[in-house]
Amino acid sequence: MTLGLRPWLYVSIIRPSIIFTSLVQWPGCQMASAKKRLSRIQRLASLGITGEIRVTPTDAIEALTGLPPLDLVIQGEARSVVHRLWSLGCWSYLHPIRGHSSVLMRLQQAELIFNMGVNVMRPEFKFTPKYRVTMLSREEWTRGTGTPPVVTGFIWFTDGSRMKKGTKAAVYGQSVGRRLSISLGRYATVFQAVIYAILACAYEIQLYGRPEKYVSKCSDSQAALKALQAARTSPLVQQCQKALNDISTQHAVGLYWVLEHVGVRGNETADRLARDGSVQKFVGPELSLGVSRRI
Repeated sequence: MTLGLRPWLYVSIIRPSIIFTSLVQWPGCQMASAKKRLSRIQRLASLGITGEIRVTPTDAIEALTGLPPLDLVIQGEARSVVHRLWSLGCWSYLHPIRGHSSVLMRLQQAELIFNMGVNVMRPEFKFTPKYRVTMLSREEWTRGTGTPPVVTGFIWFTDGSRMKKGTKAAVYGQSVGRRLSISLGRYATVFQAVIYAILACAYEIQLYGRPEKYVSKCSDSQAALKALQAARTSPLVQQCQKALNDISTQHAVGLYWVLEHVGVRGNETADRLARDGSVQKFVGPELSLGVSRRI
């Protein structure tokens, strides 16, 4: 059977052209007549995707294609847009309790988490980091019994973990035997935990004030290390970049990717610190690191 419409074509091109004005559309989408018209549009697309006969119920076709009702998609997109604009300080309105502007008030009353800003910021570019990031290969980590020759000086390992009851960042200072576990509450992501662990590690290095020329930080998160290399950042990543640049004035700082679960002692210790303490109760107001865009 030949299908006339590909799912990606509808989701990536056709549907965005319908919902791009969702912030203004969403009040009208709650009317029965608007819901009916939107349902007809998505029904045509669903029939084209599945090739089902025309008498098939709309709900059944949407279930087969995995497409949520179009009116709910528009409302969800409106909430996402308004919260992002509010977090960036770009949201202004004349009548916050009526019309399309009321979406922010409704969102923040429904879920208290949305009274916190998203972990995003206006574009700000950092082109000259004073530290270096190196992605070491598997062979370099598995060759010999210790760390690779380039990982030298004041050596630290960091990690992050998320479980049902909470998220935790972990720091292990191999050179000084320092073990640090930091609970970050229920809403922080693993990526945020890893970045925060690297940030906490930078603060620990500042407190120690050791005279070593070289400082080596090892993490098994390629995403975090690449984010610290990027010119465009989020607020948390920017704070971490600044802390790394600060300690780079006294040391030659290198960040290294370490392969996980291959018997590297420092990384295994950091992993245990992160996982064993993930269920510890967070003390303080949530959210600790702002709302991730993934929530």
